[in-house]
Amino acid sequence: MRKTYILGVLCTYLFASCAGHSEHAHEHEHEHEHEHEEHAEAGHDAHEHDHAAAGEVVFHDERAEAIGLQTIKMTPAAFTEVIKTGGQIVAAQGDESVVVATVPGVVTLGQLPFVDGQAVRRGQAILSIASKSLSQGDVVARTRAAYETAKREYERMAQLVDDKIVSAKDFEQARLTYENAKAAYDALADKQTERGVSVVSPLEGYLKNLLVKEGDYVAVGQPLVTVSRDRRLMMRADVPEKHYGALGTIRTAHFKTPYDTTVYKLSDMHGRLLTYGRASGGNGVYIPVTFELDNKGGLIPGSFVEVYLLTSPMADVLSVPVSALIEEQGIYSVYVRVHGEHYRKQEVTLGADNGSEVQILTGLKAGDEVVTRGAYQIKLASASNAIPAHTHHH
Repeated sequence: MRKTYILGVLCTYLFASCAGHSEHAHEHEHEHEHEHEEHAEAGHDAHEHDHAAAGEVVFHDERAEAIGLQTIKMTPAAFTEVIKTGGQIVAAQGDESVVVATVPGVVTLGQLPFVDGQAVRRGQAILSIASKSLSQGDVVARTRAAYETAKREYERMAQLVDDKIVSAKDFEQARLTYENAKAAYDALADKQTERGVSVVSPLEGYLKNLLVKEGDYVAVGQPLVTVSRDRRLMMRADVPEKHYGALGTIRTAHFKTPYDTTVYKLSDMHGRLLTYGRASGGNGVYIPVTFELDNKGGLIPGSFVEVYLLTSPMADVLSVPVSALIEEQGIYSVYVRVHGEHYRKQEVTLGADNGSEVQILTGLKAGDEVVTRGAYQIKLASASNAIPAHTHHH
């Protein structure tokens, strides 16, 4: 009986051990399969990256669409040689008028703000000149008295000349004196105000070059202010003497101002070449080249500009917009789409630059797809998702 009991216990123990070992083996096999699946997925991802060449950057289409990424296909086309220099915007002849004092006196400013850029209408009062406090007396009052005296003398002589009481010579002198006095009075009569004689704008435009201030004394003919219409402007480019031989090939120009990033093209502003100098200017270093153009962009006369003179034509040139360039310590690069979402940074050598497009001498070939908008965003992304070189290690 005792032997039977011991045998039953041993069988029970052996059965339990076998069941535990089987369960442990099953769990181990399941874990091994899970690890194998993860390893396979990782290998698949690595295999996808292995298809990209070294130095390529992944920039997904969703991000490209969000920033408005744009590209162009490199196609040889016409371009021009460019002379890059400096220049200045000046007012065109006939579009400016210098306002001068019509009477002597003290400047009195009215309600119109007497500041540069203030818009004025033709005939609008700019300031007044008062002369009541002067030792010579009020100019308008003296002019009116002289006019009335000359008128009475002329009318008196007109009644006596036919009777030969006064000579024809004295009568003509009286008539001349009367006409001069009348002209002087008429010029001031309609401009007399409580503040003095008004000085009005001769044309519609903007105030510039303010030469006086409140309380200044001015004499007749003294310049007070310039009024500029700003409809037509002139641009003077100062060209170094070394480019004298190319001046005859200049056709048009682009330019940039210091107060915005726009590249202005004379072809869009009814611009034309007026003339270029046949000798150096007063400084003996530069030769002036003058253009005329419409003031469509709110240009400021007197401002200095960066000028790109377009000269001799060139055929079959590869060029990219300036926005495509990435500059790093004087080295220029562009981003080229390799395929799909893969881009590669390509170093390039630059040639002629017209302000908006740049000639590419080396680094690109016809058919390359170059990023023209969004290059800096790809550059930033390249710091985090550059793809390593191809490897066969698995």
